[in-house]
Amino acid sequence: MVTVLVFPGQGAQRVGMARDLAERFPAATDCLAQIDAALGFALTDVMWQGPEDELQRTLNTQPAILAHSAAVLAVLGDRLGPVAGAAGHSLGEYSAHVAAGTLTPIAAARLVRQRGELMHQAGTERPGAMAAVLGLDGDRVAELCGAASGPAGEVVAANRNAPDQTVISGDPAAVARASEACKAAGAKRVMALKVGGAFHSPLMAPAARGLANVLDEVAFADPRFPVVANATAAPVRTGREAKQLLEAQVTAPVRWVECVLTLAEIAGPGPLRFVEIGPGNVLTGLTKRILPDAATVSLATADDVERFLG
Repeated sequence: MVTVLVFPGQGAQRVGMARDLAERFPAATDCLAQIDAALGFALTDVMWQGPEDELQRTLNTQPAILAHSAAVLAVLGDRLGPVAGAAGHSLGEYSAHVAAGTLTPIAAARLVRQRGELMHQAGTERPGAMAAVLGLDGDRVAELCGAASGPAGEVVAANRNAPDQTVISGDPAAVARASEACKAAGAKRVMALKVGGAFHSPLMAPAARGLANVLDEVAFADPRFPVVANATAAPVRTGREAKQLLEAQVTAPVRWVECVLTLAEIAGPGPLRFVEIGPGNVLTGLTKRILPDAATVSLATADDVERFLG
């Protein structure tokens, strides 16, 4: 069976995350301690004790999710066997590059901490909104976003999560207009999301510019296996390309449906297993909606990992 890896993004965090991994596996303890030291504060205190509001801050959420994924990877070591490719949802793309050896866990944690700070700052300077549209084709949602955009504000289809689940992002008034248009077009549900900015939209342009300077200072290796980029849904095979696409990702849509299909293409014919590594199991659910016949495994908790390792 061919294995591909997927890594969750923002929204998967919860107080207590990865604590059971650290309590049961020395490799996870060491990994998390190294990340704490690299960041210069006890991220694990925020992960394990909260409070919830502190964990939900973008500059903490992003490194916390990456740290959880990195801790699982540290425990798994080479027990995953041959991996054909990987992808991560938004900040999860950094975790995918950790798995592929493009970035060390420490470098990636520092990067996503700075990424979170830059995105928070951009969201403060130009407040935005996001909403999840359920039960409406993604192309139709994108059309309605285009119609709702104009001098009074812009909105885009930011996350193509499943064929019938799209997250829209942009100026609050434009998001409100697009939300109403989606309801009128037959969406089953439109839910406003509690976020710190209009992520993966043009409103994040200042964050992308700041991140470009940060990325320039970090060494990127060529990945050991292809990592499918959110911005292009195409496999990345060099460190230089990875760096460019992580910058572009901040303002570009997350083309998750296409990313999953690209992973399946990379894997080739035959039995295929998607392994989700990190908190929660959201991507496992989305994979089932995109490729109903694919085998899936979610490795979030210590129990999950122990069962997987047998």
